[in-house]
Amino acid sequence: MFEAFFVALSSVWADSGFSALTGGHVIMICVGLLLLYMAIAKGFEPLLLSPIAFGCILANIPKNGFEEPGVMSVIMYGIHHEVFPPLIFLGVGAMTDFGPLLANPKTLLLGAAAQAGVFVALLGAMLLGFSVQEAAAIGIIGGADGPTSIYLAAKMAPQLLGAIAVAAYSYMSLVPLIQPPIMKLFTTEADRKIVMQQLRPVSHFEKVAFPIMCTIVISLLLPSVTALIGMLMLGNL
Repeated sequence: MFEAFFVALSSVWADSGFSALTGGHVIMICVGLLLLYMAIAKGFEPLLLSPIAFGCILANIPKNGFEEPGVMSVIMYGIHHEVFPPLIFLGVGAMTDFGPLLANPKTLLLGAAAQAGVFVALLGAMLLGFSVQEAAAIGIIGGADGPTSIYLAAKMAPQLLGAIAVAAYSYMSLVPLIQPPIMKLFTTEADRKIVMQQLRPVSHFEKVAFPIMCTIVISLLLPSVTALIGMLMLGNL
C-alpha cells in the first residue's frame, strides 16, 4: 500500500514543473514578478508591462505544454507569421494624437533625432559580437519601437525574438523611471513648470487627411512597411 503511494507520489513529482525547474527559470520568474510589481504598484506603463511580465512568468514554467497544439501555438503562429506586430500598431495608432505634430511640424525633427539610438544600439551589438542580422534586430530597440523590434526580429533573428521583445518593451515601460533624472539634469525647476499648450487648433480635415496621406506616401516610398504603417494610420484614423 505504501509502495503504491510512493510510486504515485513520485509520478506526481516527475510530472510537475518543480522536477524540471532550473536556476534560469527561477531568475526569469523573479524578473517577471519584479516587472509586475513595477506595472501594478508603481504604475509604469501597465498596459505594456503587465502582459509582458505575466507572459515572462508563464513562459518559464517547465513542462507548460506551450509547444503542443493549443492557444499558445496559435500565439506563436501569429508571432512567426507577422500577425501581431500590425495588430499592435493598430492599437498604438488608436492611442496616438497627431494634433501637436500637425500644429507644430518642427517637432517631427525630435522624433527623427530619436532614431539615432537605432544606430548606436546596432553598433554596440556588433561590437559585442552579434551578427549583422542580429545587430539590426537589436538596434531597433534603440528607437524605442516595440512592435517594429518584434517585426524585424521575427524576420532577421528569430532566435532572439523573446529577448528582444522583453528588452524593447521593458525599456519603453521604464521610461517614467529613466526620464526624471535626465530632465532634472538638463532643465531648471522653472522650465519644468511650464504648461505646454498646442500652438493652434487642428481641424478635423487635417486629422483625417494626415494618416491617409502618410499611408500612401510612406508605403510607396517603402513598400515593405505597408502592413505596419497602414495599420498604424488605420488605427489613428
